[in-house]
Amino acid sequence: MRQTLLVVIAFGVALAGNPERAGSAGATQLLINPYARSSGMGGLNIANTYGIESVIINPAGIALTRRTEFLFSHTRWLVGSDISINAFGFAQGFKNGGTLGIAVMAFDLGQFERTTIDNPDGGIGYFSPTFLNISLSYAKVFADERIFVGATAKLIHESIPDAAANGVALDAGVQYRDKKGNLKLGVALRNIGPQMKYRGEGLAARTNLGGASGTFTNLVHTPVAAFEIPSVLLIGAAYRIGLGGETEIRSREASAGGTGGEVDYLFSIVPMIGFYAHSFQNNQLGGGLELRYKNYVMLRGAYLWEPGVTSKSTTQNAFTGISVGATVELPFRTGENRYSSFGIDYSYRPTYFFNGTHSIGARLYI
Repeated sequence: MRQTLLVVIAFGVALAGNPERAGSAGATQLLINPYARSSGMGGLNIANTYGIESVIINPAGIALTRRTEFLFSHTRWLVGSDISINAFGFAQGFKNGGTLGIAVMAFDLGQFERTTIDNPDGGIGYFSPTFLNISLSYAKVFADERIFVGATAKLIHESIPDAAANGVALDAGVQYRDKKGNLKLGVALRNIGPQMKYRGEGLAARTNLGGASGTFTNLVHTPVAAFEIPSVLLIGAAYRIGLGGETEIRSREASAGGTGGEVDYLFSIVPMIGFYAHSFQNNQLGGGLELRYKNYVMLRGAYLWEPGVTSKSTTQNAFTGISVGATVELPFRTGENRYSSFGIDYSYRPTYFFNGTHSIGARLYI
């Protein structure tokens, strides 16, 4: 395991921040977080993310779903741009300590007026681009429920009328938690895959060629360059500080987010730090804090720092670095010594451009 971590880190550092390449990657929607709980932490919960939402941060956290989990999320992306994101996730735990997860992320980019060479001013209808990511994840618990390992395979689809690009990408992640569940460490490598390329008749032009035998139509294909996807390495740590005394020893089937034998507290303070090593933009370093009352109410906030950024004229992304969020999660009895939970999450991220991003999600653990 130690050797695996070293290989992951070494490979990720080779892909580390490269601001000179900013804007040259494609499929950058792979870096967008549509989930309210983790986006409220600015994605810094690399070490302590759990459940199917972990598919966007560190797939190792999916192993913490021991039974069945459903997640729905809606994001108003850069309010004023008329872009929205809908996400759905499902995870199922198995008795062998493994968990299988499926997640779908779909973008609504609105309608665009169709134009052609013969109709440059439009008037011939509208079209809507399709951006869709589908993820299949598997994670498993090892070493007496202290180490969690997960991997994700993603299908990437982008299309407009008569042109489309399809690709695949892989994620891998590891988490470690101490016996009481206080100290947590995490590493993840995301978006490793081949180049993508647009194909379709929309990239060709029809020309009329004349000759001695008459006039005929020829289809001329325009050369299209392939593009890389934005790989990123994530490293994070978190430490839970318990207040108000220990309330219970969490059982294996008690709820999501805990492992067998972990101690729960009445109140908890969870500081965390995270580092993003980007392959197509500045690296980012951040810190955040989550306040918990049992697992019922959670308040969180974080700041993700980007070197050399002092204003919107120097940033390489739309966000100011600040993110805030909250969760209300209600447990309910579904059997003898068996509890399920229903949670509502919300996050807000201010932006340099447009009017910020709002995310709201609902999660059911049964």
